[in-house]
Amino acid sequence: MRVVSGIQPTGNLHLGNYLGAIRNWVRMQDEVGREGGQCLFFLADLHAISMPHDPAELSANTLGMVAALVACGIDPERSILFNQAQVPAHAELQWLLNGTARIGWLNRMTQFKDKSGKNREGASVALYTYPVLQAADVLLYQATHVPVGEDQKQHLELARDIAQKFNHDFGGGEEIFTLPEPIIPPESARIMSLRDGTAKMSKSDPSEMSRISLSDDADTMMRKVKKAKTDPEPLPSEPGGLEGRPEAVNLVSLYGALSGRSVQSVLDEFGGQGFGAFKPALGELLIETLGPITQRFTELKADREALDAILARGAAEAREIGRPTLNKAYRALGLVRG
Repeated sequence: MRVVSGIQPTGNLHLGNYLGAIRNWVRMQDEVGREGGQCLFFLADLHAISMPHDPAELSANTLGMVAALVACGIDPERSILFNQAQVPAHAELQWLLNGTARIGWLNRMTQFKDKSGKNREGASVALYTYPVLQAADVLLYQATHVPVGEDQKQHLELARDIAQKFNHDFGGGEEIFTLPEPIIPPESARIMSLRDGTAKMSKSDPSEMSRISLSDDADTMMRKVKKAKTDPEPLPSEPGGLEGRPEAVNLVSLYGALSGRSVQSVLDEFGGQGFGAFKPALGELLIETLGPITQRFTELKADREALDAILARGAAEAREIGRPTLNKAYRALGLVRG
C-alpha cells in the first residue's frame, strides 16, 4: 500500500487546517505504517504558482507548512515529506501526460470554473492544467491509494482515466501506471469562524479573533475563545436544541473534535450551563491539545537549517521512488533519453 497526498503551502495555519486535514495525515501515517505500507506527503508549491502569488511569501509558507506538519505529528523518519519543486519529475511527467489528457476531460473540471471565476480568459494555463499535474503527482509514485475529499474526487477520477488511456495506448501489454483507489478520510469537523458561525475559519478573514492560529500562545487561545461570538441561551441537553444557533454548534463541535467525543456526549456534560462556564473549559482543552504542537511549531519555524534538511532528504527519497516510473513513461512514448 502506497499513499500519496499533497497540501498547498499556505501561511497562518489555523485550527481548521489541523482538524480538517493534518490530523488525518497523522492517523494515516500510523495506520499505513502498521500495515507495512508507505506514505508520501508533499507540499504542492508547483500547484501554488497556478494562481497569483508572492514568491517570498510562497517560500516562507512552504517552510512554515513543513514545521506545522512535523509539529502535528508527521514523522520524516516514517513518512516521506518533500516539496514538489525539488522533484522535477512531477513537472516532467505532467508534460508527458498532457499528450494523453483530453481537453474535453479538463473542460468538465468544476474547480477550474470555480477558481477562474468570471475572468476565465485571464486565468493561467497552469490553473487549467492543474488536474494533469495532480495526476502526475500520484501516478509518478505508483500510488495505490489517495485520500480525497468531495472537492477532489473528480480529479482522482481524471487521474485514473489518464492512467488507463496511457496504459492502453502505450503500455504494449504492460501496466505503466497503477490506477489509484480513493481513500475517503473520516469526516472531519467543519471548524467555523469564532466571529461568525456560518463562515469557515479562514486565514483570509481580516480579524485575528476569528481563528485559532497554530502560533497562538495559551493566553491568546483562551482570550479568543472567551471572546468568541455566542448567544445568551444556555447549552441544550439534546443536539436538536442547537438548531438555529450556529455559534453554539461551532463551539460544541469544536469541543467534540478536540476531545474525540460526540455532540451528544458534550451536551451530556455541559447541557444547561451557560457559555460563561463552557468557554473556559473549551479554552483549557484547546491549550492542552494545541499547546505542545504550538511550542514545537515555534521551535521548528526558527530552525531553517532543520527544515531545509527535512525537505532535501524527503525529495531525494521521492526522486528515487519516482525515477523508474518516469523512465518507463519516456520509453513507452518512444522518447530516447541519453
